[in-house]
Amino acid sequence: MKKGASTGFTLIELMIVVAVIGILAAIAYPSYLEQVQKTRRSNCAGELVGLGNAMERFFTVNGTYVGATVGGAAGDIYPAQCPIDGGTAYYNLSITAQTGSTFAIQATPTGAQAGDSCGTLSYTNTGQKAATGGSLAECWK
Repeated sequence: MKKGASTGFTLIELMIVVAVIGILAAIAYPSYLEQVQKTRRSNCAGELVGLGNAMERFFTVNGTYVGATVGGAAGDIYPAQCPIDGGTAYYNLSITAQTGSTFAIQATPTGAQAGDSCGTLSYTNTGQKAATGGSLAECWK
């Protein structure tokens, strides 16, 4: 029997492929996580404005912002988390200040979103937007 030339990959070739994949993953994965955080933040910024609209509807009906609540109980005007359709919460929505004619609401990051550079997003009855970290333009895209 003749011993033929073997075919296949050598260990060195295989290690080079593994190293290249590792380098690509080290570059791509953090970028992917950043984009996921931006998407969650953008979704919740929209939901925060939605909560502001719900506060305005409450005011129209009741003549005051006092008494408006968020959560899942009967009588609550809006869900207490983002995403509002359920699932894993990435932000907790809350009404932080309310008088008869003013309100301030905020979205506090939680869970996988807790390390977000923008921090807590806030919104007032005058439409003023704010973020505890990062620039307003970056955080409210």
